[in-house]
Amino acid sequence: MELECFPMIPRPPDMVPGRPDRAWMDHFAGRHPYKCLPLTMANTTGWEILSPFSFTADWNGGKAREDITLTPDKPSADFRDFAQSHFSGGVLTLHPGYLFRTRPGWSMWCMGPPNHVKDGIQPLMGLVETDWLPFPFTMNWIFTRPGRVRFEKGEPFCFITLVQDQQLDQVQPRLKMLDSDPVMKGQFEAWNRQRTDFNSRLFKRDPAAVKEAWQRFYFKGELPEETGPAPADHVNRRRLKSLKVGL
Repeated sequence: MELECFPMIPRPPDMVPGRPDRAWMDHFAGRHPYKCLPLTMANTTGWEILSPFSFTADWNGGKAREDITLTPDKPSADFRDFAQSHFSGGVLTLHPGYLFRTRPGWSMWCMGPPNHVKDGIQPLMGLVETDWLPFPFTMNWIFTRPGRVRFEKGEPFCFITLVQDQQLDQVQPRLKMLDSDPVMKGQFEAWNRQRTDFNSRLFKRDPAAVKEAWQRFYFKGELPEETGPAPADHVNRRRLKSLKVGL
């Protein structure tokens, strides 16, 4: 399976596999957020498109297009084709620089990089039917208040990943009581016992619990107390392919 990436400009932004690192995660004591596998998997389940410029965006709170001022660190004729105030209303529009084509039945999530926090501005998400669309889309961010935000060169401004979304219409959410599934109930109760015991020992500064620091059932793809076989297809590290040049 291929994701076809057609450049729309002579020098499109760099596109790289999603990276796990986040500045706010680095600053936590012991880099504790990296122990949360769902966070790091979200960070890496897709591709980042990187800003080719360092620039600031100022919004004065007005509704007109002219109420956003964009200033690159270094003047460039290409900058105005990358960053614009196109939709007005405090929305900053950035151009990924590619037309994407996916296999039939696959669409593309276009969003901000997962768990990448920027004060004062919020990425807007879009689901694009890239299995037929013959033109590119834009990446948009909306200011949450008047002020200034900054994007650095090499900072991810867009994150793309793929989904077979048409099948979602066939999904029926159904409310079920845990008692109706004895196996799952047993697995949950085993986990709950172990979790409660571990937290109690950790609170009391039990040396073994302190050394262990955190339980790794989910990270390792293991079930507590041998309540069932471990999942054979558990993934705790994503290895996406880099953009390849060629016909």
